[in-house]
Amino acid sequence: MAGALDGVKVLDLSRILAGPTCTQLLGDLGAEVWKIENPRSGGDDTRKWGPPFKDDLQAARTDLSAYFMCANRNKLSVSVDIATPEGQAVIHQMAARADVVIENFKPDGLTKYGLDHASLLKAHPGLVYCSISGYGQTGPNRAKPGYDLMAQGFGGIMSLTGEPQGRPMKVGVGIADVMCGMYATVGILAALRHRDATGEGQHVDLSLVDSQIAWLINEGVAHLTTGQPRKRQGNEHATIVPYQTFEASDGHVLVAVGNDSQYQRFCDFLGRPDLAETPDFATNPARIVNRTKLLKILEGLMVERSMSEIIAGLEARKVPVGPVNTLEQVFASEQVAAREMKIEMARGDVEGGAVTLIGNPLKLSKTPVTYRRPPPHFGEDTDAVLAWLQSQAGATPD
Repeated sequence: MAGALDGVKVLDLSRILAGPTCTQLLGDLGAEVWKIENPRSGGDDTRKWGPPFKDDLQAARTDLSAYFMCANRNKLSVSVDIATPEGQAVIHQMAARADVVIENFKPDGLTKYGLDHASLLKAHPGLVYCSISGYGQTGPNRAKPGYDLMAQGFGGIMSLTGEPQGRPMKVGVGIADVMCGMYATVGILAALRHRDATGEGQHVDLSLVDSQIAWLINEGVAHLTTGQPRKRQGNEHATIVPYQTFEASDGHVLVAVGNDSQYQRFCDFLGRPDLAETPDFATNPARIVNRTKLLKILEGLMVERSMSEIIAGLEARKVPVGPVNTLEQVFASEQVAAREMKIEMARGDVEGGAVTLIGNPLKLSKTPVTYRRPPPHFGEDTDAVLAWLQSQAGATPD
């Protein structure tokens, strides 16, 4: 079955996570992705970010780290040294055949190689050229390096994450990188639609910090509305009570009471309907004002009950509730199996003959995502891609 992006060719000059997240998504949707890797460094930095690594058939470590594999399926790995005239010539050949170029060098970092957006768009006006950097192509911080941790700090999400009296905390995964990659995907698809309608390419400028600020959402706008600082709430919600983790007698559960009728049913489960009738707790605004007093009562009632009792009782009353799963529990769940969120991709040269990856969440009825190529070893597709380029020499680009 044809993918939504069948025929689209992506020249991927990015590495680490934000750019590769974007290009993996484009690849899952059917695009052909040429991942350019530096032979002087042994390829994408994340190939060395382990353990864990996938072993080969002799139980020796390969260059397929778990970190690399998480964002690099459906790609062809091509070894090219862009610091050399020969390498630059290859990239220009590839750009002539590509629809999309994506890179995450510092602003102006590719200018000396003639591979910056101005140079390639001048040579190939129909290209969609996407640049990802820490702070973007403009502004006083444009030259500063960008890493997920720095973006989470500068962009404010760390000031909202963690226990109220604890240290600011980053999110447990590189979420600023991942979300930047998602925004990049949206920008590229929008630019491709414009290109297909007009023949005109363009430059898409993404920054990790801009992306992170964009998903401050309600907390960011609450600050802009009031001018007041926002506080860390731990696992509690800033504007909904109760909406948090609760300690049970044998673990922890999540309860997300989204409205007053759910709160009434929650109190019924606890055997305390009076907590839904007293004016101090009857409405969500009142519960916000009296959060500390109410939670002391609720926590004392919840800890007397087991996880299974709480989950069964609240589900029966249609109050949102759930467990705090470990990753083992996540990937062993029937829901993950039903949604195909754990996948196996055959790779005959590694232990077990396959790699296990996280599936794509997009479920498209007519053009479903496909898993065509497992994460590649460094440079394994170089000869094939260069041979294809040679065969295209002199032909008019598509």
